[in-house]
Amino acid sequence: MSGMIGGAIAGAIFKQIWKVVSGKDDAPQATSEEYGWREILLASAIQGAIFGVVKAAIDRSAARSIHRATGK
Repeated sequence: MSGMIGGAIAGAIFKQIWKVVSGKDDAPQATSEEYGWREILLASAIQGAIFGVVKAAIDRSAARSIHRATGK
């Protein structure tokens, strides 16, 4: 459940950041012919970093909550 929520949050954050970075509403797909390597790899790197940070934040928050509840 937290993975789905995290994915939705990360996706929304990425979409907003991509608009600021590129000035475009949608990020390029890896198979899109209209985008070059640079833009596709940049979008993938930003997206991966955001998903990693959101996942770590959710995992850390869950671990702290469990520790508080159980003392372990």
